[in-house]
Amino acid sequence: MKLYFNKLSSSSRRVTITAALLGVQLEEHSVDLRDRAAREALERFNANSKVPVLVDGDFVLWESSAIMQYLCEKTPGQSLYPSEPRARADVHRWLSWCAAHWSTAAGFLGWENIWKKVTTGADPDPEQVKRFEAMFGQFATVLDRHLADRTWLVGESLTIADIAIATPLMGTRAARLPVRPFANIQTWFARVQELPAWRQTEPPPMPIG
Repeated sequence: MKLYFNKLSSSSRRVTITAALLGVQLEEHSVDLRDRAAREALERFNANSKVPVLVDGDFVLWESSAIMQYLCEKTPGQSLYPSEPRARADVHRWLSWCAAHWSTAAGFLGWENIWKKVTTGADPDPEQVKRFEAMFGQFATVLDRHLADRTWLVGESLTIADIAIATPLMGTRAARLPVRPFANIQTWFARVQELPAWRQTEPPPMPIG
């Protein structure tokens, strides 16, 4: 299987961490998202021109959550994606929450505080930063309360829900994500960072504005 990805992409990292945890070998193809030609070439696999993209023979799959689920389904005996209906529904709940709320807030703060300057030369917009810090805080409160008496998000063991929600935090310092008030998130995230698969997929340093 081939994976088109970028090491600085939190969505890509979800997939590489999942593959590492499952022991799945992927043929990795790094895509420079700043290169217009590279993005145009990517469109032959994904009309959205985004990473990650998994190519398994004649099957092409994009969207990180779908790829994580697919890799799990192809791996007998795995525990990252539970088969019990309620547990699986709970994983789906958190994956949906992540896509709709968590990644959106973290992603826009990443854009304003990291990538806007890199790609356009413009400084962060204080009003936009304030707006998305408030959004981040709103949903961090939800996550922090959920983690108050839990080791992992769903059940008693690590799942792809933990991986999906942890990866946007990989840019905490550079993106200036306001996580300091949320002790339970910090404890849980430290636990995720101790996973060998997290360390194996460590990206190069992000630019800091």
